[in-house]
Amino acid sequence: MSSYGIDTIKQLLPHREPFLFVDEILECDGETFIVGQKHITPDEFYFKGHFPGNPVMPGVIQVETMAQVAGLLTIEFAKTKGLNVTPYLTTINSAKFRRIVRPGDMLRIEAKLLQIRGLSGKFHGKILVNGKVASETEISCLFVKNDKRT
Repeated sequence: MSSYGIDTIKQLLPHREPFLFVDEILECDGETFIVGQKHITPDEFYFKGHFPGNPVMPGVIQVETMAQVAGLLTIEFAKTKGLNVTPYLTTINSAKFRRIVRPGDMLRIEAKLLQIRGLSGKFHGKILVNGKVASETEISCLFVKNDKRT
């Protein structure tokens, strides 16, 4: 199991602020399971319009957050196979939103590899706040070989 912070995340993912939604990786087995964390602050860009006076993290941002954590698992998995890849989200299925996410919440983002087929993978993603599921989805991504990144 490995863990790492924002500097390593930025080395692995192409995302940058304000569209980087993972603060740290708490654990990663490198093949089938990963746990990330994100502290939701009052100054997140989307709170200006969603919703003024009643800030709520948009569901689409929650899905992107799960996709970024699954993307990190994709990159770690590819490394075990000697590949250097960039993951691209291709499918979102069965997204469910169960709790409102607000400023001050600490997200625990879990992704589990369900299936690998060629250069694509299917994952189950879940966001928990205080141990309770806030949202979950099944996503797929394409692994694009990238010779420029190390």
